Amino acid sequence: MKQLNTLYKFELEKEKKASQALQAAELDYQQNKERLKNVSDYRLEYMRRLNQRSIEGIDSATYSHFHAFIAKLDNAALQVKVAAHQAQALVETRKKQWLDQRKKIQAVELLRDKKLAALQVVANKKEQKMFDEIATQQFIRRQR
Repeated sequence: MKQLNTLYKFELEKEKKASQALQAAELDYQQNKERLKNVSDYRLEYMRRLNQRSIEGIDSATYSHFHAFIAKLDNAALQVKVAAHQAQALVETRKKQWLDQRKKIQAVELLRDKKLAALQVVANKKEQKMFDEIATQQFIRRQR
């Protein structure tokens, strides 16, 4: 039983670490989604500025500068999308690892429960044997 308890504690610690890794991956994914939203919002705002400046009149150098910066924002958005996709894949991997670890813990819990039940059966038999012995001795005493 001691070995099962040791194994159970070990598996619980592994589950805790897997849970922490999953939480960290989820946080990273959420941060990447937020970054992507921020870059997209900034690009949209920059496009509005370009549109407004175009209405007011804009020289070709400024127009080229706007377009170059928008291209940089598009590139940044692409990089953040890639990072978000990788982070999402990592979340799925970490989730699977955590679920696998939960299954191991459940298996150890099942073994512990079976072992405890077997020990209880043995203890119950010993107790019943002791009561039977007492009852037999009482019966013998009454017969005398």
